[in-house]
Amino acid sequence: MTTIRQRRLSQQPRRTLELLRLLASSPHGATEALLVRAHGFDSDMVAGLVRVGLAIAERETMKAGAKPVEVVRLQITAAGRKAIEE
Repeated sequence: MTTIRQRRLSQQPRRTLELLRLLASSPHGATEALLVRAHGFDSDMVAGLVRVGLAIAERETMKAGAKPVEVVRLQITAAGRKAIEE
């Protein structure tokens, strides 16, 4: 009888995949602050996804009350979508 061994990812690749799936489910992307503070992702991980081309980061200005605030919005790339399909 053949035993099928399920492949398990270590914590870092699993969290990276989780982050990509979150970006894929957000049509307008997410801000870096939201990903880091609310979802607990490491800012180095977020930067790494951009560096390897799995996500793009764009600066934009938002209004917080009367004050403009600059944020970084991340969106998944086609390469990022391909990575989560594999």
